[in-house]
Amino acid sequence: MTVLDNSGSEGASNENISESMSDDNKTNQEKTKKKKSLSKFLTEWVIIFVVAFIIAMLLRSYVISDYYIPSGSMIPTLQIGDKILVDRLAYDFHSVHVGDIVVFRNPPADTGEPPGTDLVKRVIGLPGQTIWSAPNGTIYVNGKVLKEPWLTPSALSVSFPRICSIPYDDILYSNKPYQGQANCKPLHLGNNEYFMMGDNRGDSKDSRYFGPVSGSLFIGKVDLIWWRHGGLTFHWL
Repeated sequence: MTVLDNSGSEGASNENISESMSDDNKTNQEKTKKKKSLSKFLTEWVIIFVVAFIIAMLLRSYVISDYYIPSGSMIPTLQIGDKILVDRLAYDFHSVHVGDIVVFRNPPADTGEPPGTDLVKRVIGLPGQTIWSAPNGTIYVNGKVLKEPWLTPSALSVSFPRICSIPYDDILYSNKPYQGQANCKPLHLGNNEYFMMGDNRGDSKDSRYFGPVSGSLFIGKVDLIWWRHGGLTFHWL
């Protein structure tokens, strides 16, 4: 009986040790699983962040860009402080239209801005068209009056400088600038040349000054104003 009692006691003790070891193993396994789960979670989010960052950079470089409007040359359409989205692929799918608002690199003839500065203006004349403005400010394209519903009445009446075959900057720095402007002749736009103007005609240095803009300088078409007066807004153009 004594041997049986001793043997039974030892068996119970072994079972307790085994159960204790089993519990420790389970705890360790659970901790390992949690660590692996956390590591997997963090790795997945790092990958997602990196992929999202790369996609954002690709979109910014090749598809969509955002710009801040620092000046009033496009008032009232674009106001100082506006933030806009530019579709860089727009003209890969359709042609440029009169009235489009376009961001482009400043042409070499633009001496008012550092090389490489991006400008935003509206398309007024297309390749192959003949464009001219009367002394009262009315613009003619191929002999027909250009309708400009985007302009304010005061902008419509701006008559100087006129649209001429010779850009005003060239006339201004010649010996007889006023005579040159008085003898203004229509401008014929060549292949891939566009005439660009700001909506704020009295305060916009544009193609009237530096001449037509090559389509090769176009960055993209302005599609959306997404920020105005310090807050979110969504105004499609």
